[in-house]
Amino acid sequence: MARLVARALRLGRSALMQTGIAPGYSVGRYRLSYLMPVLMWSEPVVVVATDEVLQRLLMVEIPQLQQWVSVSKPIRQGSCWPHPDFKGVLLTTPDVWLADRLCGGGAIPANVPTIFDGVDDLESWTQQCLTVRLDGTDWNELMLAFPDKVEVIRDARVSLTRAIYQHPANPYECCLLDSPEVEILRGLFGLLLEGKAVEDLPLRWASFWGFWGAENSLLWAEVLAAEGRWSLLCGPVEVAGLLRQVWQMQPVVLIGGAMDLEASASAYRHRVGLGELTCVKFAPDRFSQLIQLYLPDRLPLPNTPQYQGALLQQMRALLSAVDPAGGLVVLLVGDSPLRAIIGAQLAAEFGSRVQVEKTGLDENGILVTGWEFWRSKAAVMPAPQLLVISTLPVPSLENPLVAGRVGFYKQQRQDWFRLFLLPVALSEMQRAISPVRARQGVVALLDSRVLHRSYGSQVLSALSPLARIDYLDGNLFAGGDCEVLD
Repeated sequence: MARLVARALRLGRSALMQTGIAPGYSVGRYRLSYLMPVLMWSEPVVVVATDEVLQRLLMVEIPQLQQWVSVSKPIRQGSCWPHPDFKGVLLTTPDVWLADRLCGGGAIPANVPTIFDGVDDLESWTQQCLTVRLDGTDWNELMLAFPDKVEVIRDARVSLTRAIYQHPANPYECCLLDSPEVEILRGLFGLLLEGKAVEDLPLRWASFWGFWGAENSLLWAEVLAAEGRWSLLCGPVEVAGLLRQVWQMQPVVLIGGAMDLEASASAYRHRVGLGELTCVKFAPDRFSQLIQLYLPDRLPLPNTPQYQGALLQQMRALLSAVDPAGGLVVLLVGDSPLRAIIGAQLAAEFGSRVQVEKTGLDENGILVTGWEFWRSKAAVMPAPQLLVISTLPVPSLENPLVAGRVGFYKQQRQDWFRLFLLPVALSEMQRAISPVRARQGVVALLDSRVLHRSYGSQVLSALSPLARIDYLDGNLFAGGDCEVLD
């Protein structure tokens, strides 16, 4: 990996690397592989990573490595280039770097080799960077900018409020705007821009209008009904076309955990607009990182009424088989109402050991959690002896934003399941089970679609290396006989 990074710096050849989300991924054991050539390279380099990673680089990795290799290359953290003759390393965050490249900031010069760490989330970071939000403050600003149109603006806001609150409530607290809301907005902009230019609008309103006119834009509202607040948002459905020009501005080394099942990462490159480049994938070690996978057959499908009862029965059986002194147990339940039901019922049987989306559990705790909470807290919690996955983390079409993106893929006559839903689910699963690999623990997957759908083989491939178990016995947590699948 270090040789490939050094080649990218020396020859300007971009590369994409999948580290495989090995145990210690949160610490980033692979990071020495790019820090070494970056510090020894005589020319300037940009390193892009999250604040958490940058702080570790600054406080731990870089100081230790500088002492060992005896280099004194200047290191700066910030949002702009220090000075024209700077030959050091600029550390910056994804939102800063993407905003500079996509919005024409020019604070970071082109042609400087860039190491981008953690690109599993690149697509969502880019969408967040390009999403414009309008809330109550922006409406007030608009009225100050057009004092002669205050009544028109106020009436439009009242009409939008009434229309948005007529949408059925959902757990995602958002809704796509329908034709009536779109027409209210269109009429408002039409009145405001009579005889005026877009530049006369407040900055965020002008950005909103510009993004709204794009072909792949999505328009929605976030609704916090309990607080009586809502916001308008507009952002891109897909980012490939927007990022394609960014990759031509400098050589890049993109590093992530598991963006694609294939070493060539064709599906991932399609989603983020990457052309042909060197691609490398490091697979987990089949001896030290193997998991035991309990995958029972004959379970009801998740969308049937019988599934909830069967799921609870399986969870009770698994928790009864677990050694209470063996450590943490994590139950991953994506559906919010079902998560609350399971938490309540298991707490009635197993007592205070059961907690729903909380940290600081006892050593023998049972954590009932959703995917987002586990992703954000897994790094600071002990590796579980058992991780139970209720259903595959396929994005729900009940989420208005997911439905809007699927609708865009359908309009483009593209395979929305293979290009969007399935890759997201596989990447989410690989991240979730990474802590279990650290102790070669047990993963229970209670979604029978893996056994009866064509994409099941891809799910098993994403979880490999694994030892398959399809029944419960006393040996499950003691290393009993099992079928090994590479």
